[in-house]
Amino acid sequence: MKNKTSIQGSWASRWIFILAATGSAVGLGNIWKFPYITGENGGGAFVLVYLACILLVGIPIMMAEVFIGRRARKNPINALTDVAEESEGIKAWGIIGIMGMLSGVLIFSFYSVVGGWVLHYIKIMVTGEMMGISSEDAGAAFSALLGEPITLLGWHTLFSIMTVFVVAAGINKGIETATRIMMPALFVLLFILLGYAMTTGGFTQGWNFMFEFDFSKLTWNSALVALGHSFFTLSLGMGTIMAYGSYMTKDASIGKTVLAIGALDTLVALVAGLAIFPIIFSNGMNPGAGPGLMFISLPVAFGQMPFGQLFGILFFVLIGVAAWTSAISLLEPTVAFLVERFKMKRINAAIALGVVVWGLGIACLGSFNFMSDVTFFGKNTFDFLDYITANIMLPLGGILIALFAGWIVKDKFAQDELQLPAGIYTLWNFSMKFTAPIAVAIVLYFLINPMK
Repeated sequence: MKNKTSIQGSWASRWIFILAATGSAVGLGNIWKFPYITGENGGGAFVLVYLACILLVGIPIMMAEVFIGRRARKNPINALTDVAEESEGIKAWGIIGIMGMLSGVLIFSFYSVVGGWVLHYIKIMVTGEMMGISSEDAGAAFSALLGEPITLLGWHTLFSIMTVFVVAAGINKGIETATRIMMPALFVLLFILLGYAMTTGGFTQGWNFMFEFDFSKLTWNSALVALGHSFFTLSLGMGTIMAYGSYMTKDASIGKTVLAIGALDTLVALVAGLAIFPIIFSNGMNPGAGPGLMFISLPVAFGQMPFGQLFGILFFVLIGVAAWTSAISLLEPTVAFLVERFKMKRINAAIALGVVVWGLGIACLGSFNFMSDVTFFGKNTFDFLDYITANIMLPLGGILIALFAGWIVKDKFAQDELQLPAGIYTLWNFSMKFTAPIAVAIVLYFLINPMK
């Protein structure tokens, strides 16, 4: 490849890339979903299965995305096209990049709505509106929020502007600067909340819920859950990691870097569980999954505890930072494409894309009120976009990336980028050709046809 640097710029260091990619991976679902599915599927036994899936499927696919992006130094569509052409393959492989970038845009449209919910909850925690509130009242307050399109529109708009502002500023002045501030802040907030959770009296129960080895709960479905989450938690299949990889310096080790990202992502998820569940258990609540845990149960718990308002504010700021860093990564691949393909100024590309996703977001927030009767295959707009991206587009993209890296890219090009010892490279190549695509295909099948 003649192009040695991306026209977008490059990361100042390997650790900035690690933090940026970890920021992309650590999102809303990472903080509430992983701890819950861990507790429900055997605790420590599930964690071992999950880590095996990360190593056998998630890490190898992420390595493939990074080296494809770095080799071409271009956006996902052009990177896949160029690497395919270099390996004497057909240019049509660029369609993987199109699908991935489209996934990111569609995900942002409803993710921004949820990000807006988080901003709203930061505000009401600051004003003390949740102090001493009952579960019934908290549930009613959340339902009332969903029924107010003007309020939702305001928060969705603010979250969209926050995200577009960072992306428009570029790699170094925007994403890198935000990463330097937000990721350390995220870790500090997380460990402050962990320390607080250790004083609640429910820490032992929370620890046991997550880490007690209960092999009786470890079923085939548990393994499927672990495999699915290991893929989705690393932001694979949407072009983000490929775009971020194109800004990575040539001398940085892809293998060590990706392992660090996987380790940090898992650490955040585990510490988040240890921070959340002691608070839930100490208040005698059920650790239910989904929005109910984050927007109903936890606000009630904080409202009933000493210093609960302060730590409630810190918690929702933590969630807001996680949502913001993930949202930034959803827009970056498409903005990079618009800049490179159509020679647009980055600020114009970011604003244009921001307007599009903001408009799609209005349809998503309308799913809970003025557009609640609009459905696609029995699902409202919000749930439909969530379903087709998470259950179809991302896993399909992951399968195609693995097949592309394993069967199309010439070994000499992959080896030149990965710089792995011969034995490790052989394992990685086998994973790309067989293990990863078969494993993700199994996830895809059961996402479309759930086990009964």
